[in-house]
Amino acid sequence: MALEQTYVVEKPCPVCGKTTHVIKVRSRLIAEKTDWDYCTWYKGFNPYMYMIWVCEHCGFAADEKVFLAAMPDRYKKKVGDFLTKRHISFKFQDVRGVPEAVASYKLALLFAEMMDASLAHQAGLYLKLAWIFRITGNKDEEKANLTKAAELYEQSVMKERYPIGPMTDSMAIYLTGACYYMAGQPEQSTQYISRLMGDSALRTSEPKLFERARDLWQDIREGQS
Repeated sequence: MALEQTYVVEKPCPVCGKTTHVIKVRSRLIAEKTDWDYCTWYKGFNPYMYMIWVCEHCGFAADEKVFLAAMPDRYKKKVGDFLTKRHISFKFQDVRGVPEAVASYKLALLFAEMMDASLAHQAGLYLKLAWIFRITGNKDEEKANLTKAAELYEQSVMKERYPIGPMTDSMAIYLTGACYYMAGQPEQSTQYISRLMGDSALRTSEPKLFERARDLWQDIREGQS
């Protein structure tokens, strides 16, 4: 039985070309709170369970933006060749449980790496996977995925050219610190949030991010006192 917060549509798979059922989340959700790493808790529903689309025919998985984008031929061949040698069984269900949601993210991460997705994009997938574990109460898996996300954001800031889509390098630095903080590593978090506090231009260029970083910085300091 479908949930009232979601609806099913049909979209062509960018790899095999066949039409597959995917789940979209309605925009009318009631937010209750937002954590430091932007995980938003919604009343009676976890939208992060449905963020990854999986082709029910070939098994390709990605978030909506990647799934709908034109895929370069070299990646279509690379992923297609990989999938023809394996049988990835992912039965379409309009209501996902945690195992199905986790499996969808792990598939998306596999293909993201295969298609040379940015480190920032891969970090975002690990972050949303951590949110699923947080909301469902699996603290160990949450922390493991938060740490992986933080490490990838770290690498991204050092190696990749920003902005990446709408993300600035300052936002990536903030997310690194926020992920470490939510993973219970305040010392690591301090290294990154303090960089933002020392960036005098950030107050003008990204005032909302500066305010959020300042509030997290205060939270960290109060926790260490």
